[in-house]
Amino acid sequence: MSGPIRLYMSMSLDGYIAGPDDRPGQELGRDGGRLFDWLDDRNSDGPSGQVYREALATGAVISGRRTFELAGRWQGDHHGGVPILVLTHQVDDGDVPPGHARFVTGVDDCAAQARAAAGDRPVLVHGASAAQSLLRAGHLDEMEIHLVQVLLGGGRRLFDHLGGGHIELDLLRRLDDRDVTHLRYRVRRPGETA
Repeated sequence: MSGPIRLYMSMSLDGYIAGPDDRPGQELGRDGGRLFDWLDDRNSDGPSGQVYREALATGAVISGRRTFELAGRWQGDHHGGVPILVLTHQVDDGDVPPGHARFVTGVDDCAAQARAAAGDRPVLVHGASAAQSLLRAGHLDEMEIHLVQVLLGGGRRLFDHLGGGHIELDLLRRLDDRDVTHLRYRVRRPGETA
């Protein structure tokens, strides 16, 4: 049995995952670094430490192309040498990603490769575009939202381009910590009831 494909994303209360003007040199946008203050507690025995350790126990990573590039391609290793599958619309000739990363152009193929690589461990998903693509295609199983107590007022939203479909979620877990609430949701499949 394979582990879930799970989005891990820090988000402001008004739905932003980066502040305005996210770009190289300002990867999190203006004031977007505020969304990651909870990582100051990543080595603690508390909830943020637990969530961080769970993220690092994943067996593969799916990333959107923009996230991958803004993260400096993670120098080819997101964590522990696990495969990084970069979901992208196109691959330029001669553009070979470093280390454990590879480009994948189809969402179904990307999900299948990630599940196979991760085995029974979860797959970690980064990036709004990748999350939206996986959600629309029915491959996103869970979402771990690190809800930060701030209103950014602008920037890049996590759920802007989902289409008109209605998506039900089941709350699996809520962990409160200093300045953040970690919420894990299961994505219900169409027609499935609670």
